[in-house]
Amino acid sequence: MRIARFTTGDDPRFGLVQTEGDRTFLAVLGGDPLYMPAMPTGERVELGDGVRLLAPVIPRSKIVAVGKNYAAHAAEMGGEVPASPLLFLKPNTSVIGPDDPIVLPDFSDEISYEAELAVVIGKLCKDVTEEAAPSYVLGYTVANDVTARDAQRTDGQWARAKGFDGSCPLGPWIDTDLDPEDVGVMSRVNGETKQDGRTRDLVFDVPFLVSYISQAMTLLPGDVILTGTPAGVGLVDHGDRVECEVEGLGVLANPVLRRD
Repeated sequence: MRIARFTTGDDPRFGLVQTEGDRTFLAVLGGDPLYMPAMPTGERVELGDGVRLLAPVIPRSKIVAVGKNYAAHAAEMGGEVPASPLLFLKPNTSVIGPDDPIVLPDFSDEISYEAELAVVIGKLCKDVTEEAAPSYVLGYTVANDVTARDAQRTDGQWARAKGFDGSCPLGPWIDTDLDPEDVGVMSRVNGETKQDGRTRDLVFDVPFLVSYISQAMTLLPGDVILTGTPAGVGLVDHGDRVECEVEGLGVLANPVLRRD
């Protein structure tokens, strides 16, 4: 099941993604499927017919991100793989959706993309075991952990570098059936492939991360975990278009702009 959040010019709604031939429809749901069973209303709208996909979830409280969770990425950043997950937080104000612009902040001249598999929590999660962790996951989406590299170097901590407005594109929808064990995680800038990794190379896998994070903080329905990025990160500038993709899930694309 794929759950999209969308608008046709009115308040955001949720819908189940349905494909018929080369046409894609959204079966409109009543209410928010994070907090109630997914109940179709009987209305269907065709994707592209005045429909705008939004970030599939606005985290209720937090985005928990994991740094250096692929060995090759840790090496390209000049560091070792951490002995335990390297965690940091991104605020929910950093979230934007498909095709929303990544607006380059005035304080940075070095903005980088980071394609990632994102985990969406489905129910209150505290002190869970690795074995039980998958039952607390609603599904998965694609993320771009946009990073101000110069601020990351100078600040000594990552709140500004990774938490500015627009630094967490999410989309295009939540896939509840994806198996995260071994899927491709890719990025492209202006059509050129930059990252091409697989989740089998995660240092800490999804069940471990959910369990580990839940030992420290309660995860709430709608909270998001970013699982880390593979090697190949680089800089973007005004006019670029970034595509992040998770195999079998979909593509999240965003233009990059700098406002005058």
